[in-house]
Amino acid sequence: MKRILVVEDNPVNMELTVDLLESFGYLVIQAIDGFEALEKVKEKRIDLILLDIQLPKMDGMEVLLRLKSNPQTQDIPVVALTAHSMRGDEERFIEAGCSGYISKPIDIHYFRDTVRSHLGEVTLED
Repeated sequence: MKRILVVEDNPVNMELTVDLLESFGYLVIQAIDGFEALEKVKEKRIDLILLDIQLPKMDGMEVLLRLKSNPQTQDIPVVALTAHSMRGDEERFIEAGCSGYISKPIDIHYFRDTVRSHLGEVTLED
């Protein structure tokens, strides 16, 4: 079973994201801030990280920088999951090291397809 770390400080957004991922058949690990996320990746094998950019204590860009500068975590795909939806945000996050970008509010089909593609999964619809 694929393990996805969701880094999200908003309880409602966390619940929605976790419920969706679990309904798709993934094991979800939760972190409410960047420090907790960095600890979780040390403890468990993670296949994908969904990272909110606006986090307390340490923002998502700093978390991304730390993940990508660590040889043990640099190859884990990180998808920005954020309400940042200004023109150029997606490109900025990709240039910083994100593998992908999902804007909030979540489009369920796009969300599912994006998660699957970053996990290297092919569906019957493909």
